Amino acid sequence: MIPTELEAELYDRLVEHYRDNTNVQVIIERRTRTNRRRDSTYGGKRVIRDRRRARVPGTFLGTDPPDAA
Repeated sequence: MIPTELEAELYDRLVEHYRDNTNVQVIIERRTRTNRRRDSTYGGKRVIRDRRRARVPGTFLGTDPPDAA
């Protein structure tokens, strides 16, 4: 991926360099904003949920031994 600012300098040279390699495609970055979803209503909002198992309701017996009578 070539930044737009370097397109005139690098595009033709990289296409020529990688012409025999079918696994490489030289592309020019056309995005103008870094995060396109920030201003939209469908993305950019992360919901953090507590996925731990809920505790058993109620009270537990104490761990101290009973008093000797």
